Amino acid sequence: MLNIIPHNQPTLLQKLSRLGYTLILSALLPFVFISQAIQSIRSGSAHPRRGIQGLGFVPVPPKPGGLLIHCVSVGEVVAASGLIRRIQALFPALTICISTTTTTGAQRVQQIFGTSVHHIYLPIDLPFAMQSMLTRVAPSRVLIMEVELWPNLIHLCWKQGVPVSVINARMTDRSRRSYWKLRGLFTPMLQRLQQVCCQGQRDFDNYLKLGIEPTKLCLTNNIKFDLAIPDKKALATKSIARYSLQDRQILLAGSTHDPEEEILLDAYSHLKGRFPALLLILVPRHPQRFDKVAELCQKRGLQTRRTSKGQQCDQETDILLADEMGLLMGLYAVADIAFVGGSIATRGGHNALEPAALGIPILMGPSQHNNPHICQVLKDAGALVEVENSQHIIQYAERWLTEPNMRTEAGLAGHNVVLTNRGAVNTTLACLFKGSGS
Repeated sequence: MLNIIPHNQPTLLQKLSRLGYTLILSALLPFVFISQAIQSIRSGSAHPRRGIQGLGFVPVPPKPGGLLIHCVSVGEVVAASGLIRRIQALFPALTICISTTTTTGAQRVQQIFGTSVHHIYLPIDLPFAMQSMLTRVAPSRVLIMEVELWPNLIHLCWKQGVPVSVINARMTDRSRRSYWKLRGLFTPMLQRLQQVCCQGQRDFDNYLKLGIEPTKLCLTNNIKFDLAIPDKKALATKSIARYSLQDRQILLAGSTHDPEEEILLDAYSHLKGRFPALLLILVPRHPQRFDKVAELCQKRGLQTRRTSKGQQCDQETDILLADEMGLLMGLYAVADIAFVGGSIATRGGHNALEPAALGIPILMGPSQHNNPHICQVLKDAGALVEVENSQHIIQYAERWLTEPNMRTEAGLAGHNVVLTNRGAVNTTLACLFKGSGS
């Protein structure tokens, strides 16, 4: 099915670079475990994030020889879900093991796939830990979603003849410069990749500049465009009934980070005077921030309801705080306007295609380097407007709330962008399994 990876031997400098990386990572190991323990306690997670799995002692899948697909967290799991389902349909006997590095990612794997896949937490990138994981999982192939490339993992796969491909690959200009500065460590890692399926021209060009052979590169477009588009009416009906959202205008802020909630609260406080039926729905990105965001709302004297408490809204409710995972798509379905987080907070911006797929006009900050092509096409179509502060949010929210036809037109433009850019899953499959007879 695949060409054998060439076993070109690393130079002395490359060996020393990887040794230095391993020693630094080993020295940091206690701090990593302490940090993870604190995160688990704060989030109230029942999942032993990494823990013993972080040292490579992962649960053994039902059968060896399957695919190991690494998805960092929720976003990557959701983005890869369409591709994974297609692989399951094409190769029903193939064991699929999905690894994540976060508990929220693990929860989303369970929600989407149930018991049809095997889940593990990816170990810390130390040789003994990664070797233990590879021995237990025994994959015939490794697929890495988007960006998380680990030198020791890829080196061990190369030694054992296990092909590693990157799917929906991202390589920002900043990442390329960092990789080049540390090329003694990263060049051999990149050379040992079997294939890189790039989500955009920027990513393709940056991998090329880092010295990957052109024959290993494919430009597949972004598989996020192939997301499953749910029944908006059914989702909206369910959410309206569950939270009592009848007769409300809704500004939804999804996947927010600090200080985005403060900015949205400033905008809401101004807008509420002109639009008394307006409700702000806040969906923080990380569970450990739920209580903090609730406190922010309460300190402002805003009537706040939390989904985790089963609280419904009434006409006096100002804020609905979604403090449970997995609610975002259902809440996007009832929104009149969506703000996509991680974009004012300089996190690169989260997935704007989710509200676009449901026909919701989008506000987004200037930090969009996670998905620059997606954001640009949405902007070009008039579906996404860039905002930098609460005043900008007020300006565009007022326009869309007072001009429903303009709002509908912007939402429809986003929906059409999603429909016209689909096909990356098929292109990725063709690249990965060429010559397999599939």
